[in-house]
Amino acid sequence: MKFSPLLEQFIEALRCLPGVGPKTAQRMAFQLLERGRENGKHLAKMLLTALQEIRHCQRCRTFSESTFCQLCESPHRDPSLLCIVETPIDMAAIEQVSQYRGLFFVLMGHLSPLDGIGPEELGIKDLTLLLKEGSIKEVILATNPTVEGEATAHYISSLVKHYGIKTTRIAHGVPLGGELEYIDSGTLAHALLGRETI
Repeated sequence: MKFSPLLEQFIEALRCLPGVGPKTAQRMAFQLLERGRENGKHLAKMLLTALQEIRHCQRCRTFSESTFCQLCESPHRDPSLLCIVETPIDMAAIEQVSQYRGLFFVLMGHLSPLDGIGPEELGIKDLTLLLKEGSIKEVILATNPTVEGEATAHYISSLVKHYGIKTTRIAHGVPLGGELEYIDSGTLAHALLGRETI
């Protein structure tokens, strides 16, 4: 069934969200128009405000309304530790564990030449400036264990070693509480290669 041109445009606009296909976009549009017009107005207002007001922290590159985010301004963080992650969601996941007390640098992606994402798009110039400051003693690479994430980690580790800074990589492998018979062979191989002395 064909809808009115404006409704078709509204449904299509909702599809820009990740994981939203044609049917989900249609359900969202109908929900907002049928029973959620006030919620829709609030959503539109918040969307516009967020897009205008939220920018990147000038130190770590996560999202922030101010020049520096709360973590970068906190006097309780260890400035000698720098954890490099791909996205603000990865940063939030590490923060949620409450074991890490250092600072972050958010790449906003990973190296992907096929998608046109190179070092410039990942803020490597900003990272280089941080490394040159001299306060960082260890860089923890926490990129995802994908082909692109591993390539990104390798690229950054080469850059960091140029400054004589200790570089570590978060461990990947068997999850806590996991049983070996249910672990895939790639994860198990990675766990064996990354084994530690006890």
